[in-house]
Amino acid sequence: MLLSLRGATVRFGGRAVLDAVDLEVAEHEIVCVLGPSGSGKSTLLRAVAGLQALDSGRVSLDGRDQAGVPAHQRGVGLMFQDHQLFPQRDVGGNVAFGLRMRGAPKRQQAERVQELLDLVGLPGAARRAVAELSGGEQQRVALARALAPSPRLLMLDEPLGQLDRSLRERLVVELKELFGRLGTTVLAVTHDQGEAFALADRVVVMRDGRIAQSGTPLQVWQRPADAFVARFLGFENVVEATVGAEAADTPWGKVPVPEGAPQGTRTLLVRPAGVRLVPAGTGLRCTVTARTFKGTHVAVHLQPEDAPRLEAACALRAAPEVGGEVGVEFDAAEIAVLD
Repeated sequence: MLLSLRGATVRFGGRAVLDAVDLEVAEHEIVCVLGPSGSGKSTLLRAVAGLQALDSGRVSLDGRDQAGVPAHQRGVGLMFQDHQLFPQRDVGGNVAFGLRMRGAPKRQQAERVQELLDLVGLPGAARRAVAELSGGEQQRVALARALAPSPRLLMLDEPLGQLDRSLRERLVVELKELFGRLGTTVLAVTHDQGEAFALADRVVVMRDGRIAQSGTPLQVWQRPADAFVARFLGFENVVEATVGAEAADTPWGKVPVPEGAPQGTRTLLVRPAGVRLVPAGTGLRCTVTARTFKGTHVAVHLQPEDAPRLEAACALRAAPEVGGEVGVEFDAAEIAVLD
């Protein structure tokens, strides 16, 4: 295992912002740590990098305890949200910085700079001034600089956070391909679910300094660990329910559950795709309160009588008008009984 955290704990003012965290990252694996502000994800990254001392626990790289090892000797690369490029140096000078600090010959520096700028899609940019670059270009330069010393572990702290959505979506695909081609081991933190799910081999969701769930993007999306994870991922149809063999008693009435679902008092998640709209007068009676265009579908917000609101996913042409009344039925295939 390339990276291992055991009981990693950091306290600020007596409060544990990183609370006995156990985490492993295998060689060539891309792990994205997700969580709201204050969940401890950036503190975790800083602890691994050696920029934040642990109050207890340990961080190991290649099986070696990193206690007392300064950041510049850990052999890890770190890229921040604001890029932190050196404005007085040109692009080539920024990319070569880590190599120069290691005493690499100038010819080797120049070859590596050219190789990396080609790799990140900025061929021939070595003599350009940093101030001339767009946000996306600065992000690429920062990535090339982080990769230049061939770090064992590359760590990204909200790397695309300052970019507009369309550029972010394009770059995350390019990053996934690049890391796969290089075999780079990556630990990234972000609050953007879409970014994490597109980039990661494994997603780790944090809450209050602890790991709430860890799994592949598909595992986490299909079966969130609890109501917190489900709501953080953007699911709104989450309620407490009494689950029986074939159906659950919920504030929305009887709702079918998948075969073999755990029974008893549980948290129920109904994905928007599992909320089927039927003609008014059948199913659960609801009023359409809002419609939100999502690109591939329309999110329709529904208010039943005396029950929590529901979100349904509809094709654009099938979305009912705000103020209209519809009926709702539920699809067991899109329902998850959470642990």
